[in-house]
Amino acid sequence: MPDKTYVIGHVNPDTDSIASAMGYAWLLRQRDGVDTVAARAGALNPQSAWVLKQLKLDPPVLLTDASPRFESVMQRLDSIRPEAQLGLAWTLASRTGGIAPVVDEDGKPYGIINGFSLFKYFTEVLGPQPGDTTVRQMMSAQCKEAADTRISKFPANGHIRDFLNRILRDEANEHWVIDENGLYSGIARQRDLLNPPRLKIILVDHNEPSQAIPALEEAELLEILDHHRLGNPYTHTPIRFTVDIVGSTSTLVCEQTAEAGLSMPPALAGALLAGLLADTLILTSPTTTPRDKQAADRMARWAFAGGSPLKGETIASYGKAVLSAGAGLSNRKPEEVVSNDIKLYEAGGFKLAIAQVEVTDLVQLSEHLAPLAKALDDLRDRRGLDFVILLVTDIVRGSSRLILSSNAPPILDDLPYPPLPDGTRQASGVVSRKKQLLPVVLGLLER
Repeated sequence: MPDKTYVIGHVNPDTDSIASAMGYAWLLRQRDGVDTVAARAGALNPQSAWVLKQLKLDPPVLLTDASPRFESVMQRLDSIRPEAQLGLAWTLASRTGGIAPVVDEDGKPYGIINGFSLFKYFTEVLGPQPGDTTVRQMMSAQCKEAADTRISKFPANGHIRDFLNRILRDEANEHWVIDENGLYSGIARQRDLLNPPRLKIILVDHNEPSQAIPALEEAELLEILDHHRLGNPYTHTPIRFTVDIVGSTSTLVCEQTAEAGLSMPPALAGALLAGLLADTLILTSPTTTPRDKQAADRMARWAFAGGSPLKGETIASYGKAVLSAGAGLSNRKPEEVVSNDIKLYEAGGFKLAIAQVEVTDLVQLSEHLAPLAKALDDLRDRRGLDFVILLVTDIVRGSSRLILSSNAPPILDDLPYPPLPDGTRQASGVVSRKKQLLPVVLGLLER
């Protein structure tokens, strides 16, 4: 695990975040020979799940935080049965640095044989008349007679920091690492637990700490590839930092792939194309640049090639299908709607969040307005925010409505979006949180 580099997008990942993590991990493997793993910091949203299903791609691995876990330091040593002869344990220990894990037939840890347990056992067996016992007799004893059964057990996916006090109080040099069923996973040595290797992380599609995987400060941040505003990330050492003015991070991955003289596999290109088209609303968003259009054309050639699941598609038809897969309110819980695509910010002494959801018709908003408003208030209180804004975007007509959490700061009354009788605000022509809504909100708070 420590030798791998995790390429991961922001929490509450959207399709661009998922696709760019997959694409950049692939590129780093192909171009630079880096042992990368594409990861995600949260559940797939409906759109991303649909895209990966259509392309028959496995989702990135779920990485809920960057804090070192027991599985990152454990060693999967060969084990021996409790009924086996002690001589076999001696042979095993000679290959494993002086440790022989004793494991039941059902896979549960029994005890550990090491130098201390052997000395204790030999002392008890020999007693006051050591000449009465031969080495052959001692080595023919069963392992369970010499195993130390008082060894602590720790969960493989547990955070080392959460058990640090217990580890420090324990005098043992080795500890069991077990899976969720209590079965043997490996052995963790005390010295490794007190100085665990940090996960190697590359961030894509974000750079603000508030949007990053939890416990990022415990990891080794190697690189950032993004297309958003700067969020002042802190690093211990210099890193490669690429932030560019394009409509999607997938665009940047595509450009680097082309610069390396590589062609992307059709399915992966289809995922990146979906990320680009979703972020730019099929190249109609104000964030769209000529580079995005060039990248879309290039990825379409890769993605729509013969034998591809997308053969016969066009940018327009595929883009419409991608947007439709993520649009709508009817089949989603209000709390999912307000939290699936959300970004956290701080400005002017305020802590805020702006969420976005896409629909194909704003008429459907009225029947969902009350539960959405309540979900916004619950989200605000749960996360300790001053206010939350939900941007409901009609992807067909290119317009939006704003829903604000209750008791929003009076300064938001100056938002240049006229209030409507139902309490929402009309944001005509607004489709981009990043380029259209966010600058307006931050400008108000910081004036």
